[in-house]
Amino acid sequence: MTAVIDFYFDFSSPYGYLAAQRIEALASTHGRRVDWHPVLLGVIFKETGAVPLTQVPIKGDYSRRDMVRSARYHGIDDFRMPSRFPIPTQAAARIVLALKAEDVALSTRVAKALYRAYFAEDVDISDADAAADIASGAGADRDRARAAVDDPAVKDALRDEVARAVARGVCGSPFFIVDGEPFWGLDRLPQLDRWLASGPY
Repeated sequence: MTAVIDFYFDFSSPYGYLAAQRIEALASTHGRRVDWHPVLLGVIFKETGAVPLTQVPIKGDYSRRDMVRSARYHGIDDFRMPSRFPIPTQAAARIVLALKAEDVALSTRVAKALYRAYFAEDVDISDADAAADIASGAGADRDRARAAVDDPAVKDALRDEVARAVARGVCGSPFFIVDGEPFWGLDRLPQLDRWLASGPY
């Protein structure tokens, strides 16, 4: 078994945001660590034929209600649906991925800050300058974070990250893989918890 929980997320995923507030504590309880993987749901949706949940007739209205209710259920009081939703998340994902290559702890801290900026403070993190400012506030070098957004090597790295995710069967956000077992969705956290506590079932 591996000590790693692979956590795949898109910065425009409300359920991903909620999971991001819970996964570290869950992992710590079981002596695991979390490997944060930013992905692009737009690319994944092209593979799966899916569309953003809020854009699906009937389900969309339900999902907007459920997201707010789920936040309350998990005690995440700062959650607010952003005024612009969904958004492209390449800028934020590239910043986090570039930082991850140099400092994993910093990249995780920045990922949390970017998520919070979007879903708690209504900051449009699709704007590269805004995303770089948030990264700076979380301890990253602002100029390097901003440069990462336009760096061809970082763009390639993100494409590769998403391709690897699809190859592993990642079909949404949040998505977890632990000991080779996939778990899709915020509502799978209790199942993930049980798996970590007692093994396969």
